[in-house]
Amino acid sequence: MSRSVVILRSSGSRLECAEDHPNLLTTLEANNLCVEFQCREGYCGSCRMRLLKGEVDYAETPLAFVQQGEILPCCCRAKGEIEIEL
Repeated sequence: MSRSVVILRSSGSRLECAEDHPNLLTTLEANNLCVEFQCREGYCGSCRMRLLKGEVDYAETPLAFVQQGEILPCCCRAKGEIEIEL
């Protein structure tokens, strides 16, 4: 199985998602990226960001409203390679 990779639109940086990272927010934090969040559970929506390319998986459907092209990194994982805008 290939590792999931997150590409940051602003810098072009490629971040590898570690197997032990439960979600995308953990991957971003492990790479010293500051992401606004409050709940870490998909309730509040403060961590909402744009998904520019690729797909993510949610363990459970988030309760916060998410528009087309947006993701909640606190409760999703990258499927393969994705590109996001922080």
